[in-house]
This record gives sequence, C-alpha cells and structure tokens, in this order.
Amino acid sequence: MHTDTERCVRAVRSKDARFDGWFFTAVLTTRIYCRPSCPVVPPKPENMTFHPSAAACQQAGFRACKRCRPDTSPGSPEWNRRADLTARAVRLIADGVVDREGVPGLADRLGYSTRQVERQLLAELGAGPLALARAQRAQTARLLVETTALPMADIAFAAGFSSIRTFNDTVREVYALSPSELRTRVPKSRAAGTTRSTVTGTTPGTTTGTTPGTVTTPGALSLRLPFRTPLNPDNLFGHLAATAVPGVEEWRDGAYRRTLRLPYGHGIVALTPHPDHIVCRLTLSDLRDLTVAISRCRRLLDLDADPAAIDDQLRTDPLLAPLVDKAPGRRVPRTVDEAEFAVRAVLGQQVSTAAARTHAARLVAAHGDPVDDPEGGLTHLFPSATALASVDPETLAMPRTRRTTFTTLVSHLADGSLNLGVECDWAETRAGLLALPGFGPWTADVIAMRALGDPDAFLPTDLGIRRAAGELGLPSTPAALTARAAAWRPWRAYAVQYLWATDSHPINFLPV
Repeated sequence: MHTDTERCVRAVRSKDARFDGWFFTAVLTTRIYCRPSCPVVPPKPENMTFHPSAAACQQAGFRACKRCRPDTSPGSPEWNRRADLTARAVRLIADGVVDREGVPGLADRLGYSTRQVERQLLAELGAGPLALARAQRAQTARLLVETTALPMADIAFAAGFSSIRTFNDTVREVYALSPSELRTRVPKSRAAGTTRSTVTGTTPGTTTGTTPGTVTTPGALSLRLPFRTPLNPDNLFGHLAATAVPGVEEWRDGAYRRTLRLPYGHGIVALTPHPDHIVCRLTLSDLRDLTVAISRCRRLLDLDADPAAIDDQLRTDPLLAPLVDKAPGRRVPRTVDEAEFAVRAVLGQQVSTAAARTHAARLVAAHGDPVDDPEGGLTHLFPSATALASVDPETLAMPRTRRTTFTTLVSHLADGSLNLGVECDWAETRAGLLALPGFGPWTADVIAMRALGDPDAFLPTDLGIRRAAGELGLPSTPAALTARAAAWRPWRAYAVQYLWATDSHPINFLPV
C-alpha cells in the first residue's frame, strides 16, 4: 500500500487507525516517522514519504514519533494472509529466529539462499532481515525499559542485544532518547500502551550466582496488545475456554490463561479482552522469550487481522451479511504451538469436545513438564512431540486406527519430517497431512486454519457448518457449499467463525 501515495495521504489526513501497521509516514522536515492515525497536525503532502515497515523508516534515518509510538502499532495483516517467501520470513523474524540462529538460520528454514531472502525482503519491506530483527529488539527494549524496574544491562541482553553499547546506541538512534531518558519520561502509573510492573531477575552477563544463559523472573510483566477494531471476543475466547485442556489452559477471573513452551524456557500468560486492547500478563522463566511470547499471543488471538477488509468481503454475500452486521470483527482462534494443536485435533477425531479434553488431559498429566502457577490452576506444559513419540500406544484409550494416526503424527513431528512451523508452505503441509493415515480433509483443514494460520481454510464437511448453512438458506452439501464459498475468498476461515456462531454449541463433534 505504501506505493499508493494518494491513498496514503488520504489515510493520514483522516487519521484512519485502520491503516496503522499497513504503512508508516516519514516526515522529511522533522526526520520523524509516524503511524497514519498520529494525533499531530498532518504535514504537507510534499513533506511525506511512505514506508512499508518501521525498520525501513529507521534504516532511512527517521526516528519514531513520541506521540503515536508507531513501533507499537498492530502488525501488518499482509504477512498473515500470505504464504510466500516474504510473509514466511516476516513470521519467522517475529518468532525470534534471526536473534537465535542468525540470517543463515532464517534462510535455511525457508529453503532459500541468504542472498535471495535479503533481496526479497529489501524489495517488499525496504529493510533486510537484520534491520527487521533490530527494529524488533528496539521495541522489546523499549517495552522492558518502560514497564519494568530491571537494570538496563539486564534489559539489553533480554531484548537480544549482544552488548550494552549496541543496546544504548540502537535506542538512541531509534527513539532519540537514551534508555534512562525513556524510563524517566514514563508515568509511574502507566506507560502509553502498557501497565508498569516490577520484574526482578538476572540475564546473561550478570554476576548474581545464577547459571549463565538463564533469566529468573518471579514477577509478572503486564502490557497491552493493540488490534484493529472491531474485535468480537465471544467466539474467540469462548472457543479457547470451551476446548481448554486442564492443567495447560483455564478460564479464570475473566482471563484466558495457559502455559507456554518457549525457546529459552517456559511461561504463563493471562489474556483479558477489553474494548480497544487485550491485557497480556506474562510470567517468563527467561526474559529473552518476551518477544516470542508476545508474537505467539498475538497469533493465538489473530490480532493482526484486518476486520474491515474481511467483513466487507463477506458482506457481499446477502445471506452471510446479516451475521456479519450482527457481530462484526470475529477472529479465528489459533494456537501458540502448531504441533500441540495437530495432536489435539487427532485426539478429538469423532468424539465430543469433553472427551477430547479428557484424552489431552491424560497425556498432559503423564508426559507434560510440570510448572508452578501461584496465581491459578495451571500445572503442566503440553508434552513435546519428542515426549509423545515415546508413548506406549496401548495406554491410549482410543480405537486402534486412531492410535495409529496419533503415533504416526507424533513420530513425523519428532523427527522433523513434518513441519508445522510459521515458515511452512500451507499447500505443501496440507498435502503432507493428507498423506498420513487417518487424516481426512476436515482434520487437515482445521489444522491449516488454526495452526498454520491459513485465512482461506474451509470446512465444508463440518456438521456445524452444514447445519448453519442450511438454516441460512446456503447450500448444505459440501460440493455446493464450496462453490458458493468461492465468493468469500480469501477469507473463508472467517466465514467459518460466523457460521459456527449461529449454533449455541458450535463445537460438539469433531469429524475426521
């Protein structure tokens, strides 16, 4: 969108928040970059240039606006609705791969050369993978500076910087303030977009007697996750609560809580919906996982979606339009762990939601890693694929054919022959799932929708969808419904949410 100057100028003049994250406005006279909805008086059009990412603005020598905080705007929905090289690379960078494995590791995961990846990202985002990762580190550092009482040295390493000097130089360059100045500018009660809390801990490079490479955080970090309005929390949080696995997930005091398996350790998150943001309360065993944890929580709640574009497309069907108008802004409930969701999808084949939860809870109790949760009833991390690959099939209380499906899936996940990560190609992965024994179109498509994040995944054989379609006057046979749904593309996964919502019990039977 940043190449359409006229459209960008109109968005800036109208301060349209729907375009926050789609592009960034850089002002030539002040050398400041802003989000489109910045509250200041818009500059003259001849003084504006437009960039596709915050990293591109920073690389061009612009600093982040202190009023609108463009580096904290919702992510571009472009990278979650596409499955090409650029989109997959952006999702991997958001998941911290460059910080952990470097650009060669990123390229290796994508199956391209380092040069090809850098060229493609520069062409579409105006910045290479290192610049994108650097911008993300700067944002994480700012978050920790403004919302915690951690020493600056601890923040530098927790945010992913290799040295305190690099941390100081980057913060000054991006925000035109030193880290200490950033902290003194923030009101004690609340920073813009975050809630101040105290987190104590140690990071690599400190000398408090802890094991090198670890961070202990007995406190919790509370922040706000922005999104594009509207957002309808009913199906989003209702689905997560209805299918919650005891010990791993729970609904408590108006918040969805769950444990997280992260690159450097584990965490517990509590997510509470509000009209204009999601309150995210994180307790992490290692603060270096902060960026990844936030990214996965945003992905879980589908917070980078563009509800205006999605709902406008679905409204073009006169039979679907009343559902959209009644409760706009529905999101697709996704996952924080793709392998976990695939396992749970198999456990839920041809049984009720309650039975699926029981099967999963037994596996968690027997094979999950225990965690402490002083604030609630969470007890375990969901078992890893490696742990599940060692499960004796005879201990599984399910039909023999489904045991075969389960053991085949976890063995492929454990040995890496099946990859469900954010970098995977959706079409290839779906074909790989269908090649496994016991995997039919429903299971493959629900994994594509909720684990892989394909916004166009569709479930025409789902009983709830067919029942809702019949009640609305839509075709109820899978072939006819698929033909009708062609007009809903590329947002058929969102149409599924609207159709499911017509039933008071939308998740009561999970077919193959």
